[in-house]
Amino acid sequence: MLKLPVYLDNNATTPVDPEVLQAMLPYFTEHYGNAASRNHSFGWVAEEAVKQAREQLAQLINAGPGEIVFTSGATEAINLALKGGYEMYSAKGKHIITCVTEHKAVLDTCKRLEKLGAELTCLPVDREGIIDLNDLEKAIRPDTILISIMTANNETGTLQPIKDIGAIAKKHKIIFFTDATQAAGKIPVDVQDAYIDMLCVSAHKMYGPKGAGALYVRRKDPRVRLAAQMDGGGHEHGMRSGTLNVPGIVGLGKCCTISLRRMEEEANRLGALRDQLEKGLTAEKKIMVNGSRAHRLPHVTNLTFEGIPGDQLLAAINRTIAVSSGSACTSANPEPSHVLKAMQLSDDSAKSAIRFGLGRFTTREEIAYTIDKIKELMQSL
Repeated sequence: MLKLPVYLDNNATTPVDPEVLQAMLPYFTEHYGNAASRNHSFGWVAEEAVKQAREQLAQLINAGPGEIVFTSGATEAINLALKGGYEMYSAKGKHIITCVTEHKAVLDTCKRLEKLGAELTCLPVDREGIIDLNDLEKAIRPDTILISIMTANNETGTLQPIKDIGAIAKKHKIIFFTDATQAAGKIPVDVQDAYIDMLCVSAHKMYGPKGAGALYVRRKDPRVRLAAQMDGGGHEHGMRSGTLNVPGIVGLGKCCTISLRRMEEEANRLGALRDQLEKGLTAEKKIMVNGSRAHRLPHVTNLTFEGIPGDQLLAAINRTIAVSSGSACTSANPEPSHVLKAMQLSDDSAKSAIRFGLGRFTTREEIAYTIDKIKELMQSL
């Protein structure tokens, strides 16, 4: 039986998988020790759980367990990667390359670094939201120390050519950081194959708890060094002090294992449901898909409803279907999406765009309902 409202905002956050919750529960009540307590069994059990989670995340991205730094989420990981990297390598250079369609966590962090003396190049994108590799090559300078390009866009699902970007960065001996928050657990992400030096993930984007994330930091070829942004105790190889969120970290590890096991099956199922949604809605001539059709995540579609004011459409839809106009972090901003504007959409088209994020628990019945309900709403609007 269909249960309302239908949740199609899985890019903003995902429900915790029951398997993940069951793995976490003992660490709230039974195994509640501090992972830094080395003198008794409560601490040893917690430390072992954190060690296992490190291995689980490392397996997901083909890294070493010692290259994982646990954080409170992707935003903190991004701040550590960019601010910590800039502080450590600023004697070598002050130039950072990123992209206009990055998440605000990256763009705002880069703006803060500009105030500290960094020089920033923001690469443009084409109409599909993809950078030109020639633009990247041309932007590189002798003093370039960091390249930060996301794996998959949070608003459109568009995938960047990460392996090619990584190869360019390696050729020029520049550290390459990628925000893989939306991609990790949804598609294969391999830090070795794509020459990635730093990468961030967040548990709540892959059916884990909020408040748990991690930063991968390469240990060899090259060994990446970061200046800590949080001091006090020397936790996480000295890169991120603070008592570890053991239940959250256990949840992060568990959701990595589940995602690895179910990735191909879920990608195929969600890709088919997304195609069903697009086919059902784009039959209406005024509805268009934004972003790349060939290079994108399987569970995301961003649609523009031409001629219908976005705020009215969203208000009408969200009574029964939970969707968004873009990033949850900027949902209170009335301005059109910076991502869609960079892809050369007009203000009106960008404001009339809706992001649909399907997930592990999305059903075919929910998609069929969504198609019918939106068509009905379009008639009234």
